[in-house]
Amino acid sequence: MADFRTLHDALDYAAQGSRGFNFYSARGELIDAVPFSLLRERALGIARRMMTAGLSRGSRVALIADTTSDFVAAFFGCQYAGLLPVPLPLPTSFGGKDGYVEQLNKQMVSCQASAAVSPSGMSDLLLQAAEGLDLVFAVSSEDLAALPEGNPALEPQGEDEICYLQYSSGSTRFPHGVAVTQRSAMSNCRGNGVDGVQVRDGDRMMSWLPFYHDMGLVGAMLTLVTTQVSADYLPTEFFARRPMLWLELISRNGCTISYSPTFGYELCARRVKPEAVADLKLSQWRVAGLGAEMIRADSMREFARTFAPAGFNEKAFLPSYGLAECTLAVSFMPVHQGIHIDVVDEGLLSAEHRAVPPSNRTVKTREVVNCGIPLPEYQLEIRSEDGETVGDRQVGKIYVRGPSVMSGYFMDPEGTRNVLDDSGWLDTGDMGYMLDGSLYIVGRAKDLIILNGRNHWPQDIEWTVEQIDGLRSGDSGAISVPGAGDEEVAMILVQARLSDPAERTALITEIKRRVQKEVGISCRVALVKPRSLPRTSSGKLSRVKARANYMSGLLEPLDGSDPYPWLEDTTPLKAAAGQ
Repeated sequence: MADFRTLHDALDYAAQGSRGFNFYSARGELIDAVPFSLLRERALGIARRMMTAGLSRGSRVALIADTTSDFVAAFFGCQYAGLLPVPLPLPTSFGGKDGYVEQLNKQMVSCQASAAVSPSGMSDLLLQAAEGLDLVFAVSSEDLAALPEGNPALEPQGEDEICYLQYSSGSTRFPHGVAVTQRSAMSNCRGNGVDGVQVRDGDRMMSWLPFYHDMGLVGAMLTLVTTQVSADYLPTEFFARRPMLWLELISRNGCTISYSPTFGYELCARRVKPEAVADLKLSQWRVAGLGAEMIRADSMREFARTFAPAGFNEKAFLPSYGLAECTLAVSFMPVHQGIHIDVVDEGLLSAEHRAVPPSNRTVKTREVVNCGIPLPEYQLEIRSEDGETVGDRQVGKIYVRGPSVMSGYFMDPEGTRNVLDDSGWLDTGDMGYMLDGSLYIVGRAKDLIILNGRNHWPQDIEWTVEQIDGLRSGDSGAISVPGAGDEEVAMILVQARLSDPAERTALITEIKRRVQKEVGISCRVALVKPRSLPRTSSGKLSRVKARANYMSGLLEPLDGSDPYPWLEDTTPLKAAAGQ
């Protein structure tokens, strides 16, 4: 139960059993079944090939993380060879080929990669990204398997050595990899498996989460090896095309554990046909994990209502909180408790940083989801702007200290000093409050919109906008931009699928009306093309990048949008894109 010294020790043990990983096609067909014994054999072969090719112990190996056994074998091959795998994203989250190649190049430069491996169909992109870099090799998984194996001495990492680098989802502009040690990885796997989902004999995982994201890598892969749990995998892009396949595989294979951000549950509830619900069997799904983004209680209620006829139990919901800088998990709700909600006065939350229950003077309330209690051996503090620890229901920045907090950003001492102090306290950058020992998240500090001295959480504004007919979850991004003077103006970027000028005008009018009524602020609205709002590598909206793209003119508003607030006329800021 994740009580090994290292990841390769865990695979050595798991290989003695009959469990393993299964990979599925876009049609839900099993295309690759890999028991842990075969995974270990393949990993050892890859370890020998990499070292025979000329890599040195401690070298970084960039692995484009597709959802295949090739990636898992290469990751563990690095473990056996004492190399540092660096999972890198697939092209799905980047705006076109050029942007993706540029991002790969940045990350390989950042980690000082000595080698790189891609899926077989991505060799050309990998070679473009590696151009000008002094790599020992840059090959596809297929070509890696054809390299000579040799018989080099293998020296895996020890407990306190770095075992892989994890790029956090927000590190696309100035990439820095989180350095995860064997001890940190094993501690978090135990926290996930034993304290979090409380793994039982006979459990089975279903996952569509990408392996380049910490929740997919640690929660849905490493934790399973270290606790010997079988898993069924569906590539993320297949889930995006056909979300219901996720639930169909859970039903068909009797899976008991599966995780998703809120939007995954939303997609299924929105797209399922009533007659399809009757064909599902979800009563055995005991842990329906929630993480990676703000949890929307209303979306979870709708999912539970929609799939109750299939046997889904709303008590299966398991909210949690984590981040790559802590390997993955920080806190979990107790298993089989479901979602607990704290209803607070939105006005006092915004104006006074206090999360208090509504009174007869409350104008608007907000539901905040309980993200559970910290894992054992972890300390968590909420601190005010001046760094003082605050009490229950006081909103502040979340700090955490514990055994799986990162040792630092790889080869980035300044970036490390900005978030990690000498006593091991990590500044998560998230805002929240404590109540009776449980953690409640209210947003990201850097995304906070401050208007006339009041704080507004962009998630609240976006949720309000996305309730309008014709809009979907993820279609809006709330930011602040400079106004005509020095004051900030709320700007809502909305992906629109309308071409008729009258329909665009009506949508903008309705957005402004809803936001004024529900949030109490006046806003500007810029309509943009579908799929144009920038995403992080894990698929979350990047508000920082959205603002930068809008301010520079790279994110060009559609006709009918409000003019740039800081200009007296309506001339778009075309020239700024190249500045």
